[in-house]
Amino acid sequence: MNHSKRGWRARLAPAGKGLLAVTLAVGSLLFLGGNSHADSNTPIRVALFADIGSKYKSTVPVISLQSKQEWSVRSKDGSNSTLVTVPAMGVVRFSLDSFRVKVFETTLWQQAADAAKKLQTTSDKPLIFSLSKNGGNLYQLYTGMYASENAAKDAATRIGKSGIVIPAGQTPAVKGSKHLTAGVYTTQMDADSVMNSIVAAGFDAWTVIVPSVEGAKYEVWIGEAANDMELTALQTQMSQSMPQLSLTASAAPSGGLILRTDTGLDWTTEGQGTQYMVSGIGSKFIATGNDAGIQLTERSKRTYRGDFELSGLNGSLAVINELSMEKYLYAVVGGEVSSGWAFEALKTQAVAARSYARSQGNRFDVANVVDTTLSQVYNGIGAEAPIITKAVDATAGEILMSEGKIVEAVFSSNSGGLTADPSEVWGNGGNAFVSVASPTDSSAAATSKYWYNVLLPNGTVGYAREDNVKLAGAKTSGGLELLTAVTQGVNIRPLPIIQSNVNPVGKLNPGENAVVLNKVLESGSYSWIKGPFTSAELLKSLKGITSSTLPSSISSLQVTQRGPSGRAVQVKANGEILKMKYPDLFRSGLNGLPSTLFDIVPSASYTVLGADGAAETVNSSENVSVLSATGKVSVAGNGTVIMGSDTKARVISSTPGFLFIGRGYGHGLGMSQWGVKGMADNGYDYKQILQHYYRNVTIVKE
Repeated sequence: MNHSKRGWRARLAPAGKGLLAVTLAVGSLLFLGGNSHADSNTPIRVALFADIGSKYKSTVPVISLQSKQEWSVRSKDGSNSTLVTVPAMGVVRFSLDSFRVKVFETTLWQQAADAAKKLQTTSDKPLIFSLSKNGGNLYQLYTGMYASENAAKDAATRIGKSGIVIPAGQTPAVKGSKHLTAGVYTTQMDADSVMNSIVAAGFDAWTVIVPSVEGAKYEVWIGEAANDMELTALQTQMSQSMPQLSLTASAAPSGGLILRTDTGLDWTTEGQGTQYMVSGIGSKFIATGNDAGIQLTERSKRTYRGDFELSGLNGSLAVINELSMEKYLYAVVGGEVSSGWAFEALKTQAVAARSYARSQGNRFDVANVVDTTLSQVYNGIGAEAPIITKAVDATAGEILMSEGKIVEAVFSSNSGGLTADPSEVWGNGGNAFVSVASPTDSSAAATSKYWYNVLLPNGTVGYAREDNVKLAGAKTSGGLELLTAVTQGVNIRPLPIIQSNVNPVGKLNPGENAVVLNKVLESGSYSWIKGPFTSAELLKSLKGITSSTLPSSISSLQVTQRGPSGRAVQVKANGEILKMKYPDLFRSGLNGLPSTLFDIVPSASYTVLGADGAAETVNSSENVSVLSATGKVSVAGNGTVIMGSDTKARVISSTPGFLFIGRGYGHGLGMSQWGVKGMADNGYDYKQILQHYYRNVTIVKE
């Protein structure tokens, strides 16, 4: 046990500042190139909602847009015609004219709302529309959208069995995006008049805004057939009922915006709003932004600069934010690091983020990047700050280049004292990436509290924060210190961190003593303790991530191979290698660890090292004979305190499991954000910092 602890410290001991100075001295020279490699005026496309298959999927059935200033919607078909003008503070919603299920229709809004509330908790998301008919409102409850007719059919069957109350004589029915067209009109009033006459005759119809070179025109579309057979049947019915209409069995070639009255803004009170359904194969529409930005309710009510491109992709509404690179970076830098960090740290983040974004190309097919940590955090205008804007502007157009290519300047929150080698993460990274010392990562723990690992009188083990306890000035017979609480009811936590959703394992009051086993930093991005995780928990998280055949139970778990920085690149369970596509998958595979810079401590066993060098593992259910001055004494493993020569100790738990002790947060490759902060605080400028974390690179400014 002592040997493994010493080994852990040796492997993960952070490099000193002297080594950092040496690496800076021998690093690549960075300079501003004269050639243009980046155009800060080229817009970047950020996917907020889209179904891009295995690359990215984040979808909603409907979005709500609002701005403090007037904004408009136009077509992206070349005519560039303005179709809709939205006044300041006006809210409009958008959805996709795709496959959906019409659950039922009723004259009672509350009936539709009650059913919608129940469906809202399922995978079939509800929408409520209304039509004016015979002097009253007819409320139509839908769910969707669905990527295919078969998916919608499955949903209709599912909804029919969901237990919601459906009016007699009605059955959930699949609907789609095939419509009849009943003429083109120059004004909405003319189109509305025809649409109302069709609705009065018993058919669903809507006014549709369609683009043209002369500006917006209006059509009336009838029905929502899911396939050609249904559309043909509808045309026959319409021809018999309203022979005076000239019908075309297709939507406008350029697509359009179907106007629908949305009465599902919430499920508590009836309110009406306008919803535009984006229709037409390949149709794209642009919500044109303004200086105040446009708020997207379904993205945590964030407000974004630039424009929103609205289209259909794989049966779902695709929402792409398009804006200039520099304005994008105003929000990215503010989302990735604190505006309170040193100016040179902010400039460093700006150059790295710009380089990363430029290197992506069309990685996400319809977009360059997404707004999550899959790319870079992008939270819109709310993440901006004047000092961040200044830092981005001060480095405008600057990117990292290596061997004639833009560097994919990846970064993570904290490398735990040593950045990762590419072989430890994804197996690649290029010439710009090597493992380097990052001692200033410890800046993340500058204000962190220490926690005492303690053993309570009842045998419970946990952690007490240093400011809630004091050393009692006494020791156990084994030389371990005792402490007591300074206030009533001090919580003893299962890990050295306050977790509001996790109950404490015990309490400690003044006058009550606990045995001090160890003293550790509060778990955070620099150092952390996770677990103990049971065999069942680990097997559940490993399922689908490892290609190995998993055992029925994990009795042993060991890091058996480490990379250049000490990160785990091979782990064995019960002596068998857990095969991963790439090493960084150990983070998610082992129940969501912050990094792969970790060691594993079995919570219910320990290793006895004999004088002959032979090691033997003892678990909590076994007894071990300890040689004392009076002879061998049998001691139960469960609850046994194991002490090392450094006087630190741990208790063998009665609950089998595995404790993970580690450092760092994220994949660790490239730049360490907390390390950047520490270097900037120590007086390094952004070029020196970039020189340290990325090798064989130059800074090129357009």
